[in-house]
Amino acid sequence: MSELLRIEGLSAGYGEAVVLQGISLSLAEGDTLALLGRNGTGKTTLINTLAGATRQHAGSVSLGGAVLHRLPAHERAAAGIGWVPQERNIFKSLTVHENLTAVARPGRAGASTRPWTPERVYEMFPRLAERKTNLGTQLSGGEQQMLAVGRALLINPRLLILDEATEGLAPLIRQEIWNCLRRLKEEGQTILVIDKNLKEMATLVDRHHVLEKGRVVWQGS
Repeated sequence: MSELLRIEGLSAGYGEAVVLQGISLSLAEGDTLALLGRNGTGKTTLINTLAGATRQHAGSVSLGGAVLHRLPAHERAAAGIGWVPQERNIFKSLTVHENLTAVARPGRAGASTRPWTPERVYEMFPRLAERKTNLGTQLSGGEQQMLAVGRALLINPRLLILDEATEGLAPLIRQEIWNCLRRLKEEGQTILVIDKNLKEMATLVDRHHVLEKGRVVWQGS
């Protein structure tokens, strides 16, 4: 598989505070990579930096050979980064359908899978189809998480990033999210994921990177 994501010597943080120190990793097309480590080790900071939500101090980030680290967040999304943040951040004053259509982008030319549309998201998450006219404020936590995942898919991402996508959800909803990720992996979607459920991740992920104090201290299967 060809390389999709490359990070070299990345240092980043919030304001002048440096959280990540010299992070380097790569991710091939169609692979799934997990970031592991205790709270406060830099996992979310790394994801936020890829999405353009934190300050990068040094190093480089490229997606499919295109340099990302000079781009603002909305241009990174246009380049193919689909981000499901830990806080979900859905538009609560919009309906489910409006949340999805507000960010939808056409599928990439030459993509091997059919493009993501609102209708395809509804196939993946039938609960959202039942609530398509409901406002974000009228959804349960699990439904909001499904909507956050569906919204990220609707930019037709080259790289899907999920930060604790199953945290705080009921067991049945958690399983629905994991089933979705397995289906995406089978279709060749490249995924970067943070989650505390190691048992489920072990059945999904190709490689793991363990972070401690803002550095990668171990990587492997």
